[in-house]
Order: sequence, then C-alpha cells, then structure tokens
Amino acid sequence: MTMIDDHRTVPAGPPLPVPAVAFAVLTGVAAVLGAAGPRPDTPPAEVLALARAHAGAMGAGSAALLGSAIPLVVLAATAVRRVERAAPSAPGPLMALAGSVLAAASLSVAALAGWAGAVVAPYGDAVLAKLLAAVWFGAGGPGFVVPLGLVLLGLAIPVVAGGGAPRVIGWLGVVVGVCALATVLAPAAPVLYPLLPVGRFGGVVVLLALAFTLRDPLPGASR
Repeated sequence: MTMIDDHRTVPAGPPLPVPAVAFAVLTGVAAVLGAAGPRPDTPPAEVLALARAHAGAMGAGSAALLGSAIPLVVLAATAVRRVERAAPSAPGPLMALAGSVLAAASLSVAALAGWAGAVVAPYGDAVLAKLLAAVWFGAGGPGFVVPLGLVLLGLAIPVVAGGGAPRVIGWLGVVVGVCALATVLAPAAPVLYPLLPVGRFGGVVVLLALAFTLRDPLPGASR
C-alpha cells in the first residue's frame, strides 16, 4: 500500500507475481511454439515450407507473444512504483517504464508478423514469407531484447543502490541487462545471437525474482 497526503491508502498495483508469472508463461509458450521457426539465414523456400507446415503453431505462438506484451507493461508499471523511492535521484524507474513500452511494441510487431506469415503461406510467395520471417525474428529478437535490457537495468540499479530486494538479484539484473543491451549490435554481428536467449530468458528469471522479493513500501517510502 502507498500512503497519500490525507493519510488514506491506495493500492500500489496488483501483486507483482501475477503479471510476472503471466509474462513468463506466455513467453515460454511462444518460445516452444516458435522453436521450429526460421532463422535469418534460412533460405526463402525453406521459410515458406516451414510456414506451411507449422501454420497452426505459428498462429498460436503469435497469440501468446502478443499476449505477453500486456503483463510485461503491467509488471513494469507496478514495479516502478516500488523501486522509485530506493534511489530517488536515479533515472532508472522512468527508463524501465519506457523500456517496457518499447519492448511490448516490439513483441506486438513480431506477433503480427508471425501471424501474417502463417496467413500468407498458402499463397506460395517465398520472398514475402522470408520478409515476414525477418520482421518476426528482428522484432522478437534484438527489437525486444534491447528494450528489455532497459527494463532490467531500470529496476535493478535502484535495488543495488537502495535495497528493496536482495542486492544479488539487483546485480543479476544488471549483468543480464547489459547482455541484453549488447544485442543492439546483433543485426550487424551475428556472433552476438547467443546473447538473445540470455537477455530474453535471463530477463524472465530476473523479473520473476524481483516480483517475488520486491518489498512495498520500501524503507522510508511512506509520505
């Protein structure tokens, strides 16, 4: 609960584990359903064949991916309320909220590209299938992981600086967040592709850990 000037209390948002678990489950479902999907170096004809063979899985995976954007924003907005008092002068909470919006937008683009790829596959246009697959991978890969790094750093740095959760989780968030941000170079340096799952799934682990350990209110938070 958060105190306001007339000493009434207002809810600080939903319990953090609720959106965190929803985000983790939907992310896992999307990852499982998209595991057989194409990669940037997959030839167009093979991309088209995969889309035709796995159209149902692509549609379901796209729905899960699109759905995961919602709890991510809810989680970030709620967590920001809890960490912003840990380090009042740090820009972290605002960075986390902005990053969550960018990450959710990228997930939405990736989901819609995946859905469109499944829809157009029966028409047999390999070039279009390749284009949509590239958008799916780019938006759901670096396009999502990079702003997720902002979310992680924005929440983790105040924890490291002011507490509110175990500092080891804050440091883990910093490390994973830096790895996630490094994937901004992945489109030009494919050698960095292994950092994508580190940022994506490591980020899920950090967000879950924060959701279950972040206290509200933080020490000295009442007004």
